[in-house]
Amino acid sequence: MEARRDVFQAIADPTRREIISLLANKAMNLNAISENFDMSRQAVSLHIKILQECNLIAIRQQGRERICEARLEKLNEVHEWTDQFRVFWTKKLKALKQFVEEDTKASTNPNQNTSKNQ
Repeated sequence: MEARRDVFQAIADPTRREIISLLANKAMNLNAISENFDMSRQAVSLHIKILQECNLIAIRQQGRERICEARLEKLNEVHEWTDQFRVFWTKKLKALKQFVEEDTKASTNPNQNTSKNQ
């Protein structure tokens, strides 16, 4: 049974994230991509294959070369998933800020502070 890959598995690896960054700037052939890494071309090709399976890159044949292009639309899945946590933490941090500001006001106003302690 073949494991099904998704965009989260693809970006979990730092090499694949770097490949995506390279291809986001311009389309490149496999040799040009491989030159950016201290690993065999075969190892880079495996990373490329995973990225292609996850639809983060597309490969087109141009003469004898295989040209890789970024397909960044799939990263929207990651954005949507992480955005829920951004919203959660933004609310929590705003509440903390409000609490700290109120506590600071209470400690600078001795009349209010003593009435709280009584």
